[in-house]
Amino acid sequence: MAQISTKPADPAARRLAGLLADAGRIVPFTGAGISTESGIPDFRSPGSPWLTNKPIDFALFVASEAARREAWRRKFAIDDLHRGARPGPGHAALARLVHEGRSPGIITQNIDGLHQASGVPEDRLVELHGNGTYAVCLGCGLRHELEAVRADFESSGRAPRCTSCGEPVKSGTISFGQAMPGRAMAQAGEWTRQADLFLAVGSSLQVLPAAGFPRLAKQGGARLVIVNREATALDDIADVVIRGEIGAVLGPLCATH
Repeated sequence: MAQISTKPADPAARRLAGLLADAGRIVPFTGAGISTESGIPDFRSPGSPWLTNKPIDFALFVASEAARREAWRRKFAIDDLHRGARPGPGHAALARLVHEGRSPGIITQNIDGLHQASGVPEDRLVELHGNGTYAVCLGCGLRHELEAVRADFESSGRAPRCTSCGEPVKSGTISFGQAMPGRAMAQAGEWTRQADLFLAVGSSLQVLPAAGFPRLAKQGGARLVIVNREATALDDIADVVIRGEIGAVLGPLCATH
């Protein structure tokens, strides 16, 4: 049975501190909740701008020029809402675990690039849902920077196409209906199976297949800790559950031991 805490000073938080101190391989797994503290809205909260700018299904994006235009309009509308967002204390705490060699890397469902901005190297980060800070050609895979993509979109009114091969360009995120990235899934699985402490942070743990990694860690013998403001789908199998602000919980606990 999980120890559940709503106050960082109580026994569940003290148990987490002990687990962090004793762990040999800590694998953090992050969701939208770690970035809401940086001002980036999540998908499900009432009033979320994602409810009025819903991502467009991948098959429709591929098939329709009009859908591509609308997808880019929604993309830039969302981007404008959190322009200038910076990593929060939760990002900094997890980056510290990586830099100290206590974690092989971070697995994230987020697309905002804030883990990289907090100092986590690209090769120590697995982005299961891609990255929304750049764009990619669906034909040749060439990376396109958003500033140029947006300038072209706003001047021409057309959905952007690759400057190299002419195929459609899409945000670097993984859309609904799009295949999950095989290399990222494999790396996430490897780190998860090697973990002795799996730290699920800011995720509702509802979206599959990503939400399968905490279960995989638990099945492999790792301790499972969940830090989130609200109850999650996997609280019942966790060793420790702390419901609170992520930065306030993790900042002091991830300090150098």
